[in-house]
Amino acid sequence: MLLTVLGCSGSVPGPHAASSGYLVEADGFLLAVELGSGTLAAMQAIRDPFALDALLFSHLHADHCADFASLTVYRRYHPRPTRDPRANRLPVHAPAAAPRRFAGAYATDEAELAVTDLSDVFDFRPLRAGTFHIGPFEVTAATAAHPCEAYSFRIAHGGRSLVYTGDTGLCGPVTALADGADVVLAEASWTHGSGASTAMHLSGREAGELAAVAGAGRLLVTHIPPWTDRDAVRAEATAAFPGEVTLVREGAAYEL
Repeated sequence: MLLTVLGCSGSVPGPHAASSGYLVEADGFLLAVELGSGTLAAMQAIRDPFALDALLFSHLHADHCADFASLTVYRRYHPRPTRDPRANRLPVHAPAAAPRRFAGAYATDEAELAVTDLSDVFDFRPLRAGTFHIGPFEVTAATAAHPCEAYSFRIAHGGRSLVYTGDTGLCGPVTALADGADVVLAEASWTHGSGASTAMHLSGREAGELAAVAGAGRLLVTHIPPWTDRDAVRAEATAAFPGEVTLVREGAAYEL
């Protein structure tokens, strides 16, 4: 599997930094996980958006899905698509509210929303906890601790596994999901004990603890907001996890 980071700024885009978005690729199948602010621009710099085979969203906060409306425009109105978007509707695995939520982001007013239907170019498939397949990937979704319907994912292929926490506080389902993972891609939105709520995001220390308890081979840290000290997050994660710790970078690719 190859993981490419389209964006990794937490909560909001940062200076010259897109919000959450990742590409996971294997056997010629291209899966996008999240599509936050700025990620469609980043994608176009390296890949044809029509090359996407599926989309997967952990939850529907804007920093994880804001560019979906732009992707809709791209797929509907590009004059020379490399694939017919209506004959090849893009599968979208997302929380159940996604069709209405994305239609609302696309429509200009209530009258247009009443007649907006994105199913001409997208095939919406509601998420639930459990295991399913997206192309060559076996995906297991677990309920995350976040103030909306939200999931963490374990993506497996060829005997290797990537666990992506999405946005979550520490909780039993996510800890169980990460058990034995080769790579944990964990958010870390703040430093530990900073006074922020532990019910919705991880600190650097908690990201490290999650990977350590899981016995993971490698920890990739993401979703650090522009106002959070990256060096402090790295130090916390490194102190809690004995393996390799990497703070991911936009545009970087990681062999898993």
